[in-house]
Amino acid sequence: MPTASIPGHRGRFITLEGGEGAGKSTQLRRLAETLREALRARGLELVTTREPGGSPGAEEIRGLLVTGETGRWSPVTEALLHTAARRDHLERTVWPALEAGNWVLCDRFFDSTMAYQGYGLGLGRELVETLQTAALGGFRPDLTLILDIDVETGLRRAVARHGGEDRYERMDIGFHQRLRDGFLDIARREPERCAVVDADADLDTVQARIRDAVAGRLGLELTP
Repeated sequence: MPTASIPGHRGRFITLEGGEGAGKSTQLRRLAETLREALRARGLELVTTREPGGSPGAEEIRGLLVTGETGRWSPVTEALLHTAARRDHLERTVWPALEAGNWVLCDRFFDSTMAYQGYGLGLGRELVETLQTAALGGFRPDLTLILDIDVETGLRRAVARHGGEDRYERMDIGFHQRLRDGFLDIARREPERCAVVDADADLDTVQARIRDAVAGRLGLELTP
């Protein structure tokens, strides 16, 4: 199975994670600009993508997950839908890019399924881990940046966006607290892969924290 970490493979896979309103999408765009400049000097390209989505089939599934009533799916069904979208995304977008030597920067990946469905909706770790093993095998990101923010602050930011894909934002405050706790527990369990970034600051400060984490973990020289 393809992996971003096999010896001699130039590609790297970086994921951004976090709860609602943590600023992932904005920071991903900023990080992409910085990374593209650094990688271009090495003759490498950067692919940006997202989950759920990132391939035509996965984007169709995305619409089922991020819109509509909060209780439209059972937790198990949600986890299965996310996993199906992820497998298609990997086969059609992520793995081909990595095999070509490109770097891939992704807005959410399997940690979101663990945090949202495993912790937030109470499925537990075991079932989600089983699903991820079936879909991914041993494939893992080279680096996962978890943007951490106070739940109420994040939700205020999320509501201010006035986006239509707000199904998860409308879930109760207990769900969002479990979600945050879940991401932090994931980081504690896998400190070699995960870096927690304090996202409760202005955009430039958070960007600098992310840039430092990427440079330090992956040995890149990144200029502001």
